[in-house]
Amino acid sequence: MSQYLPSPPSPPPLPDHKRRGDCASSRANGHDPPSKSEDPSDSDCRSGGQPTEQLEQPRPMGEVGGGDGVPYQGLGDRRRPEKRHKLSILPLVFLIFYEVSGGPFGVEDSVGAGGPLLALLGFLLFPLIWSVPEALITAELGTMFPENGGYVVWVSSALGPFCGFQQGWMKWLSGVIDNALYPILFLDYLKSAIPRLAAGPPRGLAALALTVLLTYMNYRGLTVVGGMAVFLGAFSVLPFLVMGVVAVPKLKPKRWVEVDFHNVDWNLYLNTLFWNLNYWDSISTLAGEVSNPAKTLPRSLFYAVILVVSAYLFPLFVGTGALPVDRDAWADGYFSDVALAVGGPWLSWWVRAAAAVSNMGMFVAEMSSDSYQLLGMAERGMLPEAFARRSRHGTPLLGILFSASGVVLLSWLSFQEIVAAENFLYCFGMLMEFAAFVRLRMKHPTAARPYKIPLGTVGCVLMLVPPTVLILVVLALSSLNVALVSGGAVALGLVLRPGLQWAERRRWLKFSVNPELADFCTVAGETTNATDHSPIRDLEVNSARNL
Repeated sequence: MSQYLPSPPSPPPLPDHKRRGDCASSRANGHDPPSKSEDPSDSDCRSGGQPTEQLEQPRPMGEVGGGDGVPYQGLGDRRRPEKRHKLSILPLVFLIFYEVSGGPFGVEDSVGAGGPLLALLGFLLFPLIWSVPEALITAELGTMFPENGGYVVWVSSALGPFCGFQQGWMKWLSGVIDNALYPILFLDYLKSAIPRLAAGPPRGLAALALTVLLTYMNYRGLTVVGGMAVFLGAFSVLPFLVMGVVAVPKLKPKRWVEVDFHNVDWNLYLNTLFWNLNYWDSISTLAGEVSNPAKTLPRSLFYAVILVVSAYLFPLFVGTGALPVDRDAWADGYFSDVALAVGGPWLSWWVRAAAAVSNMGMFVAEMSSDSYQLLGMAERGMLPEAFARRSRHGTPLLGILFSASGVVLLSWLSFQEIVAAENFLYCFGMLMEFAAFVRLRMKHPTAARPYKIPLGTVGCVLMLVPPTVLILVVLALSSLNVALVSGGAVALGLVLRPGLQWAERRRWLKFSVNPELADFCTVAGETTNATDHSPIRDLEVNSARNL
């Protein structure tokens, strides 16, 4: 099983007459000397000959060994010479907010599918069984591996680089499919004011122009994106606070408990909840760009969970309590009608404007996560090294261009197709994350974890049972078309990995591992010299030796 290990500090050279005792000293410290198959040159431990070199004793993945207090050193600690601004708590909270939510826009279908009671219960209970466990895992593993590979690194460490690559492929594709939705939704909110944007070439050109503009914002850097997220987040949430105050005289609590269990569209209901409350792990691919991730990441996730759940429940309580419930009317964009009824045209236009700019915020946040994920994979030797190159603004230029191209190519899909397809791919990725999390807890219980979920291994497994059951239900309710299309995408990832290896052997593509990252080694203590071998093949060799 391949693991990411922190590189231990090199010990000072010993005199020749003292080197013969190294193996005994290693055993005394609880380490066995390497076997003959691991390093044939180390014959002094067995025959008394002079050693040829001093061997480093690698630590188990993420652990601080020898009592020297040396923490994990990934991108968050060993910095490049160039100066880049780091994300602090406030912009990180709003980036998570836009990765997951962006506001209550899109939750209307939950009322149409199940009525007010099920909608309110869904956004009250679903975060407890899905969002909180996912956020906790992100906090633990994101601080354990503070680099831009994020969940790709987690899965590679626990299940091997082949699974890690598949995780990266499915999560990146899921994110790009998700991002293809936002320019279209932005135009949907504007078409009532500008009818020419409803269809035809003007709509296509407007969507393309918006994609180019927002892609440029990502190119300018995470500082720009983070500041934009804070401003757009405040603008998107504020009208619903005003709507709540205005609607107080019209609220009738008895409307909140209306339900008809014989008339529930469970597929639409669960997909709506799932789509609006997932992607907490996406922020992990920005861990290398966060200031003091050991503290900043867990705190930001905590504040973001509160912000997201409040941003959903408050408008739902207001909308379902202020007006008689017409489930057929509760569809995408209905909150503007609620604002019109309780506050007038000015509030309705404010809600529409908030919905439009919210889609811009979700686009830039998602593209940041997707593009930095590709950079993190390239720095681990999983993608060509061109993806690891940064622009003069410190951003992953090639990753941004690939993500933007995917958005343009997939923008022809309908809203329901996008939601169902991304949920299907996302489910497979989350199952691998859960498996990686449990395996790392079992195999490396003493590894350094700046934040650790306050549960033992058994408690963590029990915590993951409800979300795992939910994932299986969502997969079972998927349509045959969605399953076939998503299955084809998964199959493409299985072929893509060997294809990249073949291209590397032909020297068509160049791969390399960032030397600033912790070594990619095995828990048995074997290391691979990335300068002497193919990085993409070395990952496979190390994994095969220990699986």
